[in-house]
Amino acid sequence: MIYLERIPAAPLAGFVRALWYSHAPDLPLGRERMLPGGCVQVILNLARDFLLDCPEGTPALRRPASLLVGARSVYEIVDNSDMAELVGVVFEPGGFAQFVREPVDRFSNLTVGLEDVWGSSVHTLRDRLRELPDPESKMQLVEAFLLQQSAANLSRNALARNPLVQFAVSRFGIAPGMTTVRDVAQAAGLSERRFSQLFRERVGLSPKVWCRVQRFQRAVHQLHAGRDLPWAALALDCGFYDQAHFANEFRAFSGIDATTYSARRTQWANHVPAGEA
Repeated sequence: MIYLERIPAAPLAGFVRALWYSHAPDLPLGRERMLPGGCVQVILNLARDFLLDCPEGTPALRRPASLLVGARSVYEIVDNSDMAELVGVVFEPGGFAQFVREPVDRFSNLTVGLEDVWGSSVHTLRDRLRELPDPESKMQLVEAFLLQQSAANLSRNALARNPLVQFAVSRFGIAPGMTTVRDVAQAAGLSERRFSQLFRERVGLSPKVWCRVQRFQRAVHQLHAGRDLPWAALALDCGFYDQAHFANEFRAFSGIDATTYSARRTQWANHVPAGEA
């Protein structure tokens, strides 16, 4: 298996968290539970002309080979056969707003064909990617394509980080689980309702849901690292009220309990073999 990441240079830095390339044609047949991270992503399948949609408990459905995955607050099931050769983009919170004319919450918890968002240029991009000889050149091409897409939206969005999103993400990260949406809205000089609307339109999730997902992700990464803490201590360390709150939130976002996650954890923090919960 090959997995590589590329951190983009300016001016994309700050909008795009990472470009990535994966080549894993020999994975065993099966499905994995993909845990929500709250970030918008783009995925292009270079190995075949479709990606699989795998609703839990139902046969897989074919989707376009290039997809936009909106900010998610629920897990999804992916098929290992899709991972033969992929290239993708993970956007920073609020970053995708620079590359689309619609409010980003239009795509929340949805997966849509990328051509429906960016037009036929996506088809040309994928064809060119399949012709390139190595992962680095593929990621470079995707980076150049993103610059073109941002330029196409400059009439509405200058390529500059949104100060409200920057401020909110920073404040929410200072005291996980302690800083409230009302606190941040007041500090920003906005009503809680107006702040929530602006945050949701730029990030794709409401600030309350986004903070819950980030708290869940802190717990996921602690568990994935094998940190040896009692559940109650881990819950408090990650910003949950108590162990019961941690347990309920973990199952709500992942569909499994924390013990099952720890037993099934793989090389990737947000990929867990699918099976009975």
